[in-house]
Amino acid sequence: MASLLISTSGPVVTVSLNRPQVRNAFNEELIAEVTHWATSPMPQGVRVAVLRGEGMHFCAGADLTWMAKMVGYSHDENVRDAKAMAAMFRALDTLPIPLIGRIHGAALGGGAGLAAVCDIVVASDTAQFGFTEAKLGILPAVISPFTVAKIGTSAARELFLTGARFGAARAREIGLVHAVCPEAGLDTTVDGYVRELLTSAPGAVSAAKTLIAQVAGQSPPDVADLTAETIARHRVGAEGQNGMRAFLDKQPAPWTPDGR
Repeated sequence: MASLLISTSGPVVTVSLNRPQVRNAFNEELIAEVTHWATSPMPQGVRVAVLRGEGMHFCAGADLTWMAKMVGYSHDENVRDAKAMAAMFRALDTLPIPLIGRIHGAALGGGAGLAAVCDIVVASDTAQFGFTEAKLGILPAVISPFTVAKIGTSAARELFLTGARFGAARAREIGLVHAVCPEAGLDTTVDGYVRELLTSAPGAVSAAKTLIAQVAGQSPPDVADLTAETIARHRVGAEGQNGMRAFLDKQPAPWTPDGR
């Protein structure tokens, strides 16, 4: 059985973690498959990706069998293993199209890390999150750059140190989640975000993701040249020209469903 299921419907690709018998927990194979997908060219016309989990849970972190192997790893083997996982998170974080996380059940450890690298996260109101690594005598090191960027140092201090589980409402409060709904409404809420994203120009969306990473933590004077050059380039580019003309003419932009 494939650890990862990929299906495409028009401009949307859905990527499903497919290890429901172990709550979609990570092992070497799943990490390799996710990394391969995230670093491969997107099919022509695909503009949005949705990440979800099969079965009762999104992702419960590390697989117990994989963890049992780690106990016997040398330091160098652990470094190699951790770097492979870091590459997966980095590939998802820098995906050139928007990534929506559809989360239900458990999102623990690396599963919560997956939420951190999604651009938009929709969670069921019964979902459970947790950076639980400290309970096992380890810590969420590999996911920390992505998670701290998402939830901030204050929440990270509380949740990394306690390893406590927390619900969807708290996840939304700290910025890990953007929308909370009943589990039956997950697909409808995700579809709403998809429709909204499809009204944004694909090149502008991709460039905006890059810009956010470039300006985060920087002072306005330090990025003034970068931001001025970026907006100028997009104003004179094809998307900017077409989009502004469509707006002024009160017509749908060419990249919207109505504009095709």
